[in-house]
Amino acid sequence: MIAMNDSVTVAITGASGVQYAVRLLQVLAAQSVSVYCVISDTAKLVLKKEYDEYFPTCESDMGGYFSNTLNTDFSSIQFITNDDWYCAIASGSGAPKTMVVCPCSMGTLSAISCGASNSLIERAADVVIKERGNLIVVPRESPFSTIHLKNMLGLSEMGVCVLPAVPSFYSNPNNINDLVDTVVQRIINQLPLAVSLIPAWGKCDEGSTSENK
Repeated sequence: MIAMNDSVTVAITGASGVQYAVRLLQVLAAQSVSVYCVISDTAKLVLKKEYDEYFPTCESDMGGYFSNTLNTDFSSIQFITNDDWYCAIASGSGAPKTMVVCPCSMGTLSAISCGASNSLIERAADVVIKERGNLIVVPRESPFSTIHLKNMLGLSEMGVCVLPAVPSFYSNPNNINDLVDTVVQRIINQLPLAVSLIPAWGKCDEGSTSENK
């Protein structure tokens, strides 16, 4: 269970599905979890395309932007550049034991799998693996190629949690935000964090769930 004084690293890479990452950050901020957040340059482009064309590209502006747009205190979230090699997450002596890469592009997945460490995101993931921490990758691609599957298998064999961004429907989601929450809840369960965004299986309305079987 994440304690109040524990930190988490959240990396956002250039795959479709940045809504999952934004919602995850909002939940963590609402729980005052200390977060190091790294957003790749490609992810910034995706955020402008999929989320908000006015999304700021400067890390110093991101906390205020999210606080205002999401009406949530983001003071516990520290946004850092993808080349800040002096940041704590670049070394096993100071990095959080938990990291989420959401969404995880296939390029990032490949780099983590082979230990490339060409960016802070890749290095931070490598640190969590070598320190036997909790690394969660959220791939968002379809269909998966054999290369993608081999990379995911390799990470899984290293103890990495591979959690594809696959929404579920047993909670009878009413809108896109509800669908996003079905994936974010799975990520939260892996942290783990005592937050419930959707009812767990078996706690949903029996009539509703039976219709979806």
